[in-house]
Amino acid sequence: MTTGRSGRTVRDLRRGNRGAVLQKLYFGGPMSRQELGPATGLSSGSVSNVVGELIADGLLEEAGVVDSDGGRPRTLLRVSPGSAHLIGVDVGETRVRVELFDLTLTELARAETPLLPRGCYDVGPIVDHIRSGIGAVLAQAGVGTDRLLGVGVGVPGIVDREAPGGAVVHGQTIGWDAVPLEALLRATGALPQEVPYLIDNGARTLGQAEMWFGAGRGARDAVVVLFGSGVGASLITDGSPEGGSTEGTPLEWGHLTVSVRGRRCRCGARGCLEAYTGAESLLARWAERGGGGPADAAGPADEEEALAALLASALAGDPVARYVLDETAEYLGAGLSDLINLFRPERILIGGWAGLLLGPYVLPAVREHARRHALRHPAARVSIDLGSLGPDAVTVGAATLPLSAFFTTGGRRTAPPAAPEQPGWRTALTRRG
Repeated sequence: MTTGRSGRTVRDLRRGNRGAVLQKLYFGGPMSRQELGPATGLSSGSVSNVVGELIADGLLEEAGVVDSDGGRPRTLLRVSPGSAHLIGVDVGETRVRVELFDLTLTELARAETPLLPRGCYDVGPIVDHIRSGIGAVLAQAGVGTDRLLGVGVGVPGIVDREAPGGAVVHGQTIGWDAVPLEALLRATGALPQEVPYLIDNGARTLGQAEMWFGAGRGARDAVVVLFGSGVGASLITDGSPEGGSTEGTPLEWGHLTVSVRGRRCRCGARGCLEAYTGAESLLARWAERGGGGPADAAGPADEEEALAALLASALAGDPVARYVLDETAEYLGAGLSDLINLFRPERILIGGWAGLLLGPYVLPAVREHARRHALRHPAARVSIDLGSLGPDAVTVGAATLPLSAFFTTGGRRTAPPAAPEQPGWRTALTRRG
């Protein structure tokens, strides 16, 4: 194989050219061949060759024609939606959600399984929920695995993607101690070996979704906050204004200490931000002050229903509910001020089911407290808003993991490396997660 001065082979160059064309059409299309040259920096000959290959592979299709100034009409090209499929999985705080998408991330099918009892993160059942969800969405849509690019999985905790044998999850708040999730999913036999599982932190997948398709588009530096039972964040620096090349860094922001010797957090430490702003602790504080919440046996058992009841009480003028939400907004704003001072983002976006539910009520106060606690210069240049993709953002973001790999490989599916069995991995199926 011929190698150039940069060490790249002809195959590398062809793969890079294919990826550039696919990504430009995906985020900026439809486009004509003539427009693709300046947009990608490729010569007209290279564009013609690459487009020919991608059409032959079924990845591109014609999308009409446009008139040109005095010349022949130009044919527009776009990525073919039905040429491939993607699966996104959100291992959330109340349920496991599995969604099947076409290549343009149009939803084709979904399956949801609640975590029962609430907050039970036993690894074995969650692996089973993912396995059965994958089978369910493929069956609903009537599609096979021959065009499936991969399964992206968003999870709570720290993900070691370089671990021997596949991605390992360290989820201290949910009791996952070095869980070899990729190996466990592979062992279910739900998918052929050539279909990869791509696992990452849920806050990062949320951030990638908002930056590619949501309220983050156009920003180069942003922080996307996941506000649910707990809280987390993803930092995006030097992102692409057009989307598609974002690489976020998950931040364990919820475990920033905001009160020394403060409330006990579910991670075991005291005074974490999550112990004051997470939905779980928010409901506990409501119950402690005589309101509803999980301590009220007559009240709603589901966390999402309980938080909706708290919000309804606050909107009805209940002073205890209003106090709890106002206190939460102040802690959340103070926590955001740390992100503003540390990273000076252009935008902060708040997502997650609790963030989207409470956001319209608490957002003005959150902005006020964030700016009051932050330094004036970085605070003056940041906007704080809600994410725009709704409660499915983590699932959409998870599906962008195999989509990103699709661009990197120039539209060619590559088989994952064989994963050796890890010592003790079978015991993880019965370990509490």
